[in-house]
Amino acid sequence: MASNLKLSPVVALIILVAGMVGVASAGNIAVYWGQNGNEGTLADACNSGNYAYILIAFLSTFGNGQTPVLNLAGHCDPSSGGCTGLTSDIQACQSQGIKVLLSLGGSGGSYGLSSTDDANSVASYLWDSFLGGSGSSRPLGSAVLDGIDLDIENGDSAHYDDLANALKANNNVLLTAAPQCPYPDASLGPALQTGLFDNVWIQFYNNPGCEYVNGDDSNLVSAWSTWTSSVQAGSFYLGLPASPEAAGSGYIQPGDLTGTVIPAINGIGSYGGIMLWSRYYDVLNNYSGQVKGGV
Repeated sequence: MASNLKLSPVVALIILVAGMVGVASAGNIAVYWGQNGNEGTLADACNSGNYAYILIAFLSTFGNGQTPVLNLAGHCDPSSGGCTGLTSDIQACQSQGIKVLLSLGGSGGSYGLSSTDDANSVASYLWDSFLGGSGSSRPLGSAVLDGIDLDIENGDSAHYDDLANALKANNNVLLTAAPQCPYPDASLGPALQTGLFDNVWIQFYNNPGCEYVNGDDSNLVSAWSTWTSSVQAGSFYLGLPASPEAAGSGYIQPGDLTGTVIPAINGIGSYGGIMLWSRYYDVLNNYSGQVKGGV
């Protein structure tokens, strides 16, 4: 419906800035997708309107001369070319302004980097197979992902700094990481010291020493302060389980998150939002839907 209401330039600017702040502060949520065939499609996740980042999980085998293996659980079979159909979903997500990244590692799998040359080789594979390169074999089809996420959890930190450097040689590649909340992270410590990461989603779960526990956020806030003052990154995200079943510990009730925890940390360091494990558990609990207006 058309309106003849005219605003002064000052009022219009105030409304514009308020709108921009709202977009920046509400619903800046990252989520891992790919490890449960019952979590819905990638398009479903993006069409929910709840996420700013989708992390496709996982490239679970790479490095040490191994043939890389993409594991998307029950969604599709990359080895037979069955995941190339995800191209349309990825592009649809990107058309909504959602960044889609490939996550490397996870809690299982077989991965590691034996040398700088090995790291460079993996970076070349990622560029040609998932990013802006032109490799003949692209497991997710022709879609160009926005970046790479490192969820390295095996305690071997060797040469991930080299991998970060090689990936960031392509300036348009987003680089993110998901360290555990005890500082420094055993697997990603040296890589994070490069200062090359755009977003760091710190896992504040399955780590009782730095979690929110029974209404007490002191350990979490202390760990958050340590991370944000010790590592240079574009933004830091609070990594959480999307339901009590998603992790052994660390779940925060939605009201406690938006009413207590976020206000305690969003003035410390470069707060960006929250990360959730995972889309499957978020579908069950609608956690993102409950908190997106307050994160």
